[in-house]
Amino acid sequence: MIHAIGRRKTSVARVYLTPGNGDIKINNRDFKEYFPVGPLQYIVTHAQSVVNAKENFDVTVNVMGGGIRGQAEAIRLGIARALVKVSEENKSPLRKEGLMTRDPRMVERKKPGQRKARKRFQFSKR
Repeated sequence: MIHAIGRRKTSVARVYLTPGNGDIKINNRDFKEYFPVGPLQYIVTHAQSVVNAKENFDVTVNVMGGGIRGQAEAIRLGIARALVKVSEENKSPLRKEGLMTRDPRMVERKKPGQRKARKRFQFSKR
């Protein structure tokens, strides 16, 4: 069993790879049930399709935090990192597709004395 962690925004995905026939379980549910939309299903399976490993491994994922898009991208990063642990030669094609890079963009914090992170309260000159 191979373990890897993927993160995106506030989502954290713990990914476990075991030799198998390509089943993907997310929080003990089938991934097509967890992500009913096609683009999110594509994001989850993208890393495996790049290295032609869709039918070789069973993927079990525990994911929490954030929205569904952030969770899908966290799972994608976790699967990519796990595939690199399986074989180091997977790293180059995954890197070319941009799947090995952790996206650092996070929500900017709200500052005191302002309405939001950048937006200010209305200014009155007089």
